[in-house]
Amino acid sequence: MRFKYFIPVLASAALLLTACDDVFTPAIENFKDIDMVNKEPDFAKGFLITAYRTLPGYYDNSDVATDDAVTNGKSDSYMKVATGSWTASFNPFDRWTADYSAIQYLNTFLDKVDGVRFVKTSAVVDSLMKVRMKGEAYGLRAIHHYFLLRAHAGFSEDGKLLGVPIHNSSIGANSNFNEERPSFQTCVDSILADFDRAEKLLPEEYGDISSESQIPEKYRTVTTDPALYNRAMGNVARQLVNGLIIQSFRSRLLLMAASPAYQDASNKATWEQAANAAATVVDYAMGPEGLSQTGETYYTNTDEIAALKEGSNPDEIIWRENVSSNNSSDEEYNYPPSLFGRGYINPTQNLVDAFPMANGYPIADARSGYDSKNPYAGRDPRLAKYIIYNGAKEGPKNTVIYTGSKLGTDDGVNVKETSTRTGYYMKKRLNMNVNCNPTSKSGVNRYNPRIRYTEIYLNYAEAANEAWGPQGNGTHSYSAYDIIKAIRHRAGLTDDSYLDECAQSKDKMRELIHNERRLELCFESFRFWDLRRWKDNLNVTAQGVDWGTESYTPLTAVEKRDYQDYMYFGPIPQSETLKYSNLKQNKGWK
Repeated sequence: MRFKYFIPVLASAALLLTACDDVFTPAIENFKDIDMVNKEPDFAKGFLITAYRTLPGYYDNSDVATDDAVTNGKSDSYMKVATGSWTASFNPFDRWTADYSAIQYLNTFLDKVDGVRFVKTSAVVDSLMKVRMKGEAYGLRAIHHYFLLRAHAGFSEDGKLLGVPIHNSSIGANSNFNEERPSFQTCVDSILADFDRAEKLLPEEYGDISSESQIPEKYRTVTTDPALYNRAMGNVARQLVNGLIIQSFRSRLLLMAASPAYQDASNKATWEQAANAAATVVDYAMGPEGLSQTGETYYTNTDEIAALKEGSNPDEIIWRENVSSNNSSDEEYNYPPSLFGRGYINPTQNLVDAFPMANGYPIADARSGYDSKNPYAGRDPRLAKYIIYNGAKEGPKNTVIYTGSKLGTDDGVNVKETSTRTGYYMKKRLNMNVNCNPTSKSGVNRYNPRIRYTEIYLNYAEAANEAWGPQGNGTHSYSAYDIIKAIRHRAGLTDDSYLDECAQSKDKMRELIHNERRLELCFESFRFWDLRRWKDNLNVTAQGVDWGTESYTPLTAVEKRDYQDYMYFGPIPQSETLKYSNLKQNKGWK
């Protein structure tokens, strides 16, 4: 199959043409045939760049489709999903077109890469570049297949656990488009094989080196010159897919595969495999002691962000997007109205209640010391970092936020379209130094993460507890207990009494791990997927609170959830199942 890729002509070129010329002669067409890849290395690199650009964003606001948040956006797609409008033809979580398009680009790149000369001045650097970019392509292909599997795997009407079509070669005009879906296990095995291919080709991390001894052994047959190595594998390649990113996605895949929703006789994934995969990354970070002590506020650590040079990462980050300067977009969307924001994401009372007291006990436990008349006092410090509640002082001028509907401000419950619906505003992801006042607007430098170490630590804790119990460690030097202790201590919960109590029971520890994951990763687009892989209750009603001057009124039904039992798995796009008779839909979807 011959592909043509259209590249728009520069507008200035149009000045060279007259209207009369256009009438009598064909307009200039700047098309590139696929065979041009061999002649133009930048054109070839574009295939990889496209695969990077089509990766899903880290923040998709899908928390508003869970029990953690609602939105005041009346047309929000995730709100529609949560309230009964999710169908096979309306699916904001759909990855079908984006991922398969990226995979086709990657397969075409792999077909052509050996014939491309990327570096004309050095055969050695050219060889290293090809090794690296092949590794990137295999890794990206696996990553895109992973996102497809997460969004579209599920049980068919006849009870089979199915995955998604695997495309490990280019599709042409004569290809069979009417594909059957392979088993979930087949997909997992194929993705793992691509991870292995990528990891063999890629360094664990990119970075400039200064001596031959620093060159990884697998590249020394190509070069022993640090300067040549740096041109392909040094700082210039940072934030491209590397071995550590591959290891992190392997952890994500195996955690998903081992989870309750995917348990089936055909699925061979185990919690032990998931724990071992996560441990590879945790070991690289030096175990529980290596957990970044500022990781829970990665989004507002301005000194760390300012220090990022040549694609480097903060200690908390494995992979991230580029730093944007003078940015205020998240604050404009999510600040309360009094801070000139739209108040778009509103945390629920359900999430607020999940934060324990500072002594580590849940607020429902009599030993916690929780005072319902003063509900925000003495709480887990993360509550004040992640959620704006009534009476909190926020923004660049420490403005007091009053969230009661009758307290006289636009920040009150349902006072205006941009007010909270729950009595809370999201604070996580926001930097309180940002000024959204149109007369004195200012932003900050920020980046969006793609993978945080904390996520992988939590992956290990969950899988290790299931595999070996709270204090078992398999072949590793730390347990689920050790990881959760490190995370809670970082948060300021240094009393281990409740943790020690949970460590006596796998079930109690599971409950604690799930809750820690909920808190640490809130508003980072994990909750929607976690509830599904755990087969947890999807229909918990979102609740809130309306404060008066001295007391409050619980809002017990801010927004009801309307998920059907089959919605633990997403649908195959209806447009695809209508076209292809062999493409089975997941059970229940229409």
